[in-house]
Amino acid sequence: MSFEQHQEKSYPKEAQLVYQSALKVTEKLGGKVISSTPEGLRFEARFPKVILGKTLGERTQLSCAVRADGENSQVILDAFPLDALERKLLFGARKGVTLTVVTWFTAHLEHTLGLLSQ
Repeated sequence: MSFEQHQEKSYPKEAQLVYQSALKVTEKLGGKVISSTPEGLRFEARFPKVILGKTLGERTQLSCAVRADGENSQVILDAFPLDALERKLLFGARKGVTLTVVTWFTAHLEHTLGLLSQ
């Protein structure tokens, strides 16, 4: 069973704004950017076991890429669990942890972009 997550979502916002908002969301959720390519609108971040006061059970690595699509933007998220040494966890991951991180990231991004009230 794969614990990796892949999600793609489109937003009616300019790509640079979405990218900057995604970086802010990463910081708000306690993530640490480990690599970024601002000109390519992509970054990778690691999230701790405890996010927003809730213990999830393991660390998560998430990559985020933003692509411009006219006046819209497409966000591509890929995430997977990490072991204590921050290596990709190949077995023994807790079910739903990576999905929870991706779901929270997406919800906070949409809130930051002002899309939840629409």
